[in-house]
Amino acid sequence: MPISAENRKRYPSDWPLRSRFVRFVRAGGRCEWCGAEHGKPHPLTGSVTQLGTAHVFDKKPEHANLLNLAALCRRCHLLHDLPDNLASRIETAAADRVRLDTINGVRTLF
Repeated sequence: MPISAENRKRYPSDWPLRSRFVRFVRAGGRCEWCGAEHGKPHPLTGSVTQLGTAHVFDKKPEHANLLNLAALCRRCHLLHDLPDNLASRIETAAADRVRLDTINGVRTLF
């Protein structure tokens, strides 16, 4: 997954090298969780497999040691990030409700 502009400075300067090493040297061009091969059809989805480098245990970009990184296909990476993504969507929806209530002058008890 692409690095967002606001997080780019949080990654180590040699991130491209680390990412490439994890995906193509250590993992041999395969997802370390499901085995899907980079550039070939994914065995479950049928889409072309693209590997990304995921932070597995500690998701802070600064914590980019090789033991914390894994080569994952898009499907596995999305499944790994799913709990955090859902929590973020819930927080955003709640904040949006507060903003709308403030704009509309609506006060609720919950």
